[in-house]
Amino acid sequence: MIKRKEQYNEVEALTVSQEIRVRFNETDPLGIVWHGYYITYFEDGREAFGREHGISYLDVHQFGYTTPIVKSTCEHKLSLRYGDVARIETTIVDSPAAKMIFRYKIYDAKNEIACTGETVQVFVDASGTLSLNFPPFFEEWRKKVGLSK
Repeated sequence: MIKRKEQYNEVEALTVSQEIRVRFNETDPLGIVWHGYYITYFEDGREAFGREHGISYLDVHQFGYTTPIVKSTCEHKLSLRYGDVARIETTIVDSPAAKMIFRYKIYDAKNEIACTGETVQVFVDASGTLSLNFPPFFEEWRKKVGLSK
């Protein structure tokens, strides 16, 4: 099932949820997660998504590409604290452009949204050239998971 969301389609079936426990080194002297660690939590979510759906960083690298982040956004709603168990929900967005867009929701232990965000990644080949079209391996993956029209 595909639902319309903003300018692109967010595919509900391609969402991965993962729990993390806030570590002491991720907090400030008040025991609150330092804002920069939420981007690390997004990466944890992307890695879990990649492992679950067969499009991990290692899979991409095997085909001679990297996917650097060119944009990230992060909106803080509630604070996470040392020892909290949070849940990261990572969803890929069906974009017609040659990029990967992920949306994130981080929930606290009460299942309230602590943070939302988005990252945009592009495809760069081994020579450092930006790919203006989906690489063949990614187009095949899109078809396999139902993103390709």
